[in-house]
Amino acid sequence: MLILTLISILFAILFELNKNGIAAWILLVLTLGMFSLVRYRYLLDKPWYVRGAGWLGLAAVLTAVMIFVPGPEKLRPAVEGENAGVTEVITVEQGQLTGVRTADGEVEVFAGIPYAAPPVGELRWKEPQDPAAWEGVRAMDHFAPMSMQPQNSALYSSLAQIIGYHDYQVTLDDNFRDIASEDSLYLNIWRPAGSAEDLPVLVYIHGGSLKTGQPWYADYSGEGLARKGVIVVNMGYRLGVYGFYADPELAAESEHGTTGNYGLLDQIKALEWVRDNIAAFGGDPENVTLAGESAGSVCVSALCVSPLARGLFRRAIMESSTVNAKEPGHSYRSLDEAFETGAQTKERLGAASLAQLRDLPASALADETEAHHHITVDGYVLTEPPYESYRKGLINPEVVLHGYNKTEGAVFILFDNANMKNFEQKVRAYFGEYADEVLELYPVSSDDEAKAAWIDIYSAVLFNYGHYCLSRQAFAAGIPAYEYFFTKNNGRLGYNHSGEQVYFYGNIPADSALYGDSDRELSGMMKKYFANFIRTGDPNDGILPEWNWSSDAGVVFELGDEIGITGDRFLGIYDILDRMQGWEE
Repeated sequence: MLILTLISILFAILFELNKNGIAAWILLVLTLGMFSLVRYRYLLDKPWYVRGAGWLGLAAVLTAVMIFVPGPEKLRPAVEGENAGVTEVITVEQGQLTGVRTADGEVEVFAGIPYAAPPVGELRWKEPQDPAAWEGVRAMDHFAPMSMQPQNSALYSSLAQIIGYHDYQVTLDDNFRDIASEDSLYLNIWRPAGSAEDLPVLVYIHGGSLKTGQPWYADYSGEGLARKGVIVVNMGYRLGVYGFYADPELAAESEHGTTGNYGLLDQIKALEWVRDNIAAFGGDPENVTLAGESAGSVCVSALCVSPLARGLFRRAIMESSTVNAKEPGHSYRSLDEAFETGAQTKERLGAASLAQLRDLPASALADETEAHHHITVDGYVLTEPPYESYRKGLINPEVVLHGYNKTEGAVFILFDNANMKNFEQKVRAYFGEYADEVLELYPVSSDDEAKAAWIDIYSAVLFNYGHYCLSRQAFAAGIPAYEYFFTKNNGRLGYNHSGEQVYFYGNIPADSALYGDSDRELSGMMKKYFANFIRTGDPNDGILPEWNWSSDAGVVFELGDEIGITGDRFLGIYDILDRMQGWEE
């Protein structure tokens, strides 16, 4: 009986982590019940190896149920749990729609609004087209499918949530699978409930290395800022091979000669939709701030110098990534590299032409996403390397707010960090003739010191240095740049990559024990800084600790247990990177 109880508990845990649906749970109970009956009648007096085979058979059957009877595919509701009803009817260019209110009635959410035609069939790898109109009133009460992307098993994702985020809630409410589709060009709007006009607007681009991600993630939900009087918009956009595949055939068929930046073109299309329609929701189309985090921030920093995005936003927020360095840290490659990778993709898939690639089902391309998650200079969206445009002062926003976290790179080298044995080797492999300077800058005498030093170096190269470049370029162009340095630890993501988002967007769960009173107090301040900046271009309000921007790119504004201006701790490695890359003012 003890073994049966332990097996029952084990598989109940596994079914929960794997997000199996009600059908699987019913089969779990029936299988355990039938095995208990068979064991009682036929196995108790059998030899140990027969009984053992019975236990193994039970485990095999339950494992098969877990794998082959997954949870159902469902769309995410715009409001989790109970909502406070349907909004008034809103009229946009394509037709009429309604959203839903949060449980307290304070925020209205409009989810899954099409901003472009589905990029499927002949529209795969084309510039986004206008969305179709509709008749009647459409209920925008569920998020649209996430963009096509590689998907891990639910079990893997749950374990990653526990190990990486230290955050997991046991509930059957989320025992379903999210839908992924090429038909994903939809946006979502959060606004304060009630009638209002000329509210400031934030348009947010999610991260995920340009190969994964979705707009409904709670950390950057628009609900928190909507409660501060801001209308928040985010969108799905084409990812991976669907959004960044490049091919000379595609460039030839485009009237603009473009290829390789379909994801960026989607984001521009969403900004155009906001310009044309956000007034219907009470927003001011002349007061739009564009924001993004990680690869989303890469996109923002690219759109800051794209001629196609000029006039679509006034301000920009960039969290934890830019393409401002002469050699950007990630999510960027040359067009020649993109063409070469595209040719390799064709060969792997056995496609002799673009038409054959378009005939393939979307699922057949999913494994190619890892090879295609980079923006490129296509001559249309980006007319030259972003570094050159920034250096010339060809910058779209009038003011920027940007920054990075204390240990940005830690999660990316979790299983490949340095120790005393390999630290020098890692430094020399990357820095070459500059390695001695780096080793002098980061002397280490223990495994812990080597690990911490390599996290600093890796973070600086991939993330932080780009922000230092951005500040200098903005200052040279006469554009104010407010740069932060997030240093607040907690029981969840801490000050690792993306840890700041839940603070800035005001979405720390009220019942989460992973955050304390000091976290909630800091989040309240950071959310106000954001709201002030989005509203006026200045994060200050005369009440918060003063965040003055300085033309000295060597200082940052710390947000953590300490709040205020401090020196940038990475200046030594920045100087080396400047010389390695040939930085020019």
